[in-house]
Amino acid sequence: MSEIELPFRATTNEACAWLAQQTGSPWTLARLLENGLTPVVWLDYDAAYPELFGDANGGYAAPIFFQDDIARLAAGSEDVLITFTKDAYKLPARLPAPGFRRSLDELRFPKKDLERLAGKLKHEARQAQQQTQNPGASESQFGISKAEVLTAFSSFVRLDLGRELDAAVGIFGDDGARVKASARKSKRNAVWNPVTLALGLHDVYRVPLGPLKRAFKSHDFLYAWESDWEESLRLLGK
Repeated sequence: MSEIELPFRATTNEACAWLAQQTGSPWTLARLLENGLTPVVWLDYDAAYPELFGDANGGYAAPIFFQDDIARLAAGSEDVLITFTKDAYKLPARLPAPGFRRSLDELRFPKKDLERLAGKLKHEARQAQQQTQNPGASESQFGISKAEVLTAFSSFVRLDLGRELDAAVGIFGDDGARVKASARKSKRNAVWNPVTLALGLHDVYRVPLGPLKRAFKSHDFLYAWESDWEESLRLLGK
């Protein structure tokens, strides 16, 4: 079967079919929501609610994230009820009672969110497999391989990244981003924590944050690390 291509905003059926292909298990709307995905519904401009739309005179994609609205959808409601959302400027907005109703087929799921979830699930599956093969391993021992490091970061660093990884000195070694003991048997087994490595590339080698941020959004093997990366930036005030 050829791989399903996701549109920029996927319908529920498209999202479920794509994730089923990626994970090998069936998906439903309830499962999408249980995994933290935030659906959106396109709201056409309505002059009755100017504060909601602002300058978005063509309308905008309103997210559905309020707990009660999500719980209603997950329970199998026949339509969509939005009582709380964000306006066109991404500010929280409570809608006039009883809220806006839309049909279920108007739900959409952003492509980037689906890709991030698939990457996270694949990462967790790899971890589970590795833990089965090596029961003594802890979660902190996992990272990305040399080939993945080169794929993600080599195009915008001004050094021979492959050679530095092999030398394993400084931020590239066990006292830096390389996962301790991962290279005990062979250098081929070495893995690196991509968040620690990216922060080191920025702090030590002055690699701009822009391309580093894009890397975490561009490679499926980094999707599972993106939340850790963003949280690290937040804590560092970057």
